[in-house]
Amino acid sequence: MCKHILNAQVSIRSPCCRKWFDCPECHAEQESHPLLQRFEMTFACKKCKKCFRKDASEFEEADEYCPHCDNHFVLDAVTPKAAISVEGEDARIDSRMIKDERVKSNGDKITVFDPDKEADKLG
Repeated sequence: MCKHILNAQVSIRSPCCRKWFDCPECHAEQESHPLLQRFEMTFACKKCKKCFRKDASEFEEADEYCPHCDNHFVLDAVTPKAAISVEGEDARIDSRMIKDERVKSNGDKITVFDPDKEADKLG
C-alpha cells in the first residue's frame, strides 16, 4: 500500500529491478539504485489483479483504462495532508470514557467482602 498516493489504482513494474511499486517515491525508499525509465511500462490493475503493458510514447485517452476490467487508473493523485485531530469516537454518541463530575459518589461503597459493623455481634 502506497503512503504517497492514496488512490493508486495500479502497480508499476520497475524495469531496473523487476519489482512492483505503486509510485516512484516507493521505489526510491526501498531500493538503493535510481529508477530506470522506459517508454514501455508494465502495470498490474489493483481491481482485477491482471497485468498489462502500455507504451507511454503513444499514450491516448483510451489507454487510461484497464483493458481487462475498464478500471480508470489515470486519476489525479490524492496525497496525504498533515492534520492535527483528536482520535477517538464522537463523545456525543459514545460517552463511556467521559466521567460525569456532576454526580459525585460518596466513599461508602458496600461490597460482599466488606465486613458489616453489626456482624461482630452474636445473637
